[in-house]
Amino acid sequence: MSTQLLRKLEGMGRLRLSRNFFMRDFLHSEVAAINGIVNQPTDFDLAVFAGRHLCEELLEPLQTTFGRIHIRSGYRSAELNAYCHEHRLGRASNDLNRAHHIWDLRDADGYCGASACIVIPWFIDRYSDPGDWQRMAWWIHDHLPYSTLKFFSKLSAFNIGWHEKPKRRIDSVAYPRGCLTKPGMANHAGSHAALYRGFPELRLPG
Repeated sequence: MSTQLLRKLEGMGRLRLSRNFFMRDFLHSEVAAINGIVNQPTDFDLAVFAGRHLCEELLEPLQTTFGRIHIRSGYRSAELNAYCHEHRLGRASNDLNRAHHIWDLRDADGYCGASACIVIPWFIDRYSDPGDWQRMAWWIHDHLPYSTLKFFSKLSAFNIGWHEKPKRRIDSVAYPRGCLTKPGMANHAGSHAALYRGFPELRLPG
């Protein structure tokens, strides 16, 4: 890697997206590191715009409410995402990941978005039964302006996405698999507080 490129990446990483999150938090990728792929945005301004909304509207309230959150993955360049998809590393195609993990590409309708895969230690320390992920899903649904959520089995990790035109849809590959809710489903509206008793009240960054 050239010195010029290294300095460019260092500069990108230092950019502060919100009170507690910097761009560097979202650029690391084991796949990129092992395979010599530079995970950097082509449209840096768009990536920053979407990333700031993700951090300020979703990640900061989660961290203020539940304590430190762990970021498993965040931004993926189109090159990195294509490599992962081609080698069947559990990544959707570039078309599906635009305005999702590929922060610097708008979707087919021209909207931007950003997502990250996170783990909340507060949650995994307290809930481990199959299906418990639904408690966190409903809490987020009732409190935060998310676009999409997708839950996984390991560590109750989940993708959380911000989007200019929110889909308000929750899916899971953990038990029970499938779509938990989306607009038009009978369970979508109203309060779901009974499903996450014992959870803290929403706290916003001060």
